[in-house]
Amino acid sequence: MNTRATLALGIATALAASAAMAHHGWSWAETELSELSGTVASASMAPPHPSLEVTAEDGALWQVDLGNPGQTERSGFTGAEEGASIIVLGNRSLDESEMLIKAVRITVDGTDYVMYPDRLGGN
Repeated sequence: MNTRATLALGIATALAASAAMAHHGWSWAETELSELSGTVASASMAPPHPSLEVTAEDGALWQVDLGNPGQTERSGFTGAEEGASIIVLGNRSLDESEMLIKAVRITVDGTDYVMYPDRLGGN
């Protein structure tokens, strides 16, 4: 492989890795907690992060990223039925065009599941 190709491959790899790391941290999200209310459209418990699709009260479809599989399991959350009532407390994407929120706590049909207790503060 020539030097240019090696350099290009290295840059592409670094960019992909930094994007992945940014998403796995919190830098991509607002610092303030937001609340989202709606109904569960679908649930996936697959790694790397279990997630939900939630239809908000205004009809918008949101992706709700939960904690990693271990955190989600420790919260007691194992899944939700389509149509279940949900309230998400979390940090939404800084990009307002992206309907994405990382859940700190979810309340499904009246039961609380806390993914990140250290981020709740007084909430």
